[in-house]
Amino acid sequence: MILADKEETHSGTSETDSRRELVGRVVASAPFSKTERLSSLLIYVCDVALDGRADELSEQNVGEAVFGRARDYDSANDGIVRAQVSRLRQRLDLYFDGEGAAEPIRIVIPRGGYVPFFEPRLPKEVIVPAPAPMPDPVISFAEPLRIEKRRIGSAGLMWGLIVVLAITVLALLLKMAIAPREAQPVHSAGHPFWSLMFGADQPTTLVLADSNLVVWQGLMKRDVGLAEYLSGDYRTTIPPTATPLQIEALGIARGRYTSMIDVEMVQYFSQISQSERSKLGVRYTRDLRPNDLKMGNIILSGAPEANPWVQLFQRDMNFVYSYDRANRKTSVLNRSPKGNEPRQWDSFQTDKQHQVYGVVAYLPNLSGNGNVLILEGTTIAGTESALDFVSDDAQLLPFLKQIRQPDGKIPHFEVLLGTNNMSGSAVKNSILASRIKN
Repeated sequence: MILADKEETHSGTSETDSRRELVGRVVASAPFSKTERLSSLLIYVCDVALDGRADELSEQNVGEAVFGRARDYDSANDGIVRAQVSRLRQRLDLYFDGEGAAEPIRIVIPRGGYVPFFEPRLPKEVIVPAPAPMPDPVISFAEPLRIEKRRIGSAGLMWGLIVVLAITVLALLLKMAIAPREAQPVHSAGHPFWSLMFGADQPTTLVLADSNLVVWQGLMKRDVGLAEYLSGDYRTTIPPTATPLQIEALGIARGRYTSMIDVEMVQYFSQISQSERSKLGVRYTRDLRPNDLKMGNIILSGAPEANPWVQLFQRDMNFVYSYDRANRKTSVLNRSPKGNEPRQWDSFQTDKQHQVYGVVAYLPNLSGNGNVLILEGTTIAGTESALDFVSDDAQLLPFLKQIRQPDGKIPHFEVLLGTNNMSGSAVKNSILASRIKN
């Protein structure tokens, strides 16, 4: 990603001008035509960043400059900036995935900050339609990227492209880790929720989803339980009736890739750990062992299809996932419905409304001496909706205030979210149901 800092602004006037022209095209587009407030917000943050003053883009300053708040207003209780920036990210996605799909540069405002980045887009020639629905572009963790020769055409080409995308994303991530020093902290220390997940006295581990497992299960049309996942038998055994594509799935299963939403989680939770003065470890799902879930705080990314470790906690959960591969349906089961709640919420791959669901579960770890945060969804967009909920104080804090106990403690809980999938991203969350764990 490219941050509009002072050096770039003074040494590359034409480049800066092209970015200002891009901002002009965005605010003149259909997604922004009736959103004067969001247009003003985008113009302000981009102008400040392109003028080399990105360090001024704090929540307090944005609230004062764009929304007319007093200089000393209480941003902890007034979440207008967080809420509007969240909406702005959604509108930017609508523009760059639709009317602005041909733009060579994309404007991105990472979660937890207000500094815009101008991100070069991938060349069109490496973006080709896949023969079947596949997960988001992925990036490899824990092992060097390895390109193997494939003799099976369509699947080999697909994974070759994924490797190209992975290398590109990795380069962008390295730049993100070095460049955005001027970005503001995600939260101040002592956040009512994150101080429970990130403590100085014990580490927090983020467990990334296994995208290869998702692809394998889709091609083989069956689920993999935790015991089989740990043994690795599914990665070495070829059924006698396997098709050529299913044989290719065996090679896919051996890879080590995760989704782009997990890349966002690494970035976001790294910032959280810094603000809470805690330590964050990142592990790939396949590298974890049961004893790891008995120590410290754990964040599990993905539903059981992508992260089988979630299965260990489902016995104590009300909202659990069920897969009907024959009908291309993923359901969130409601084990104990309350009032008029349905017994399940269904998400179909063929649904024209693109309705998807996410679950946020905050539970004790296996030993009871730490906490587990599960962020899962019926699709990538569903998991993104779960991340959106916990990373947006405008959504999270009112919910925490509602469930806070008389002694001030935050109990363990589950939240079911509904959202729409727009080009692979969650558009807007709504809480459909919740449970408090005693």
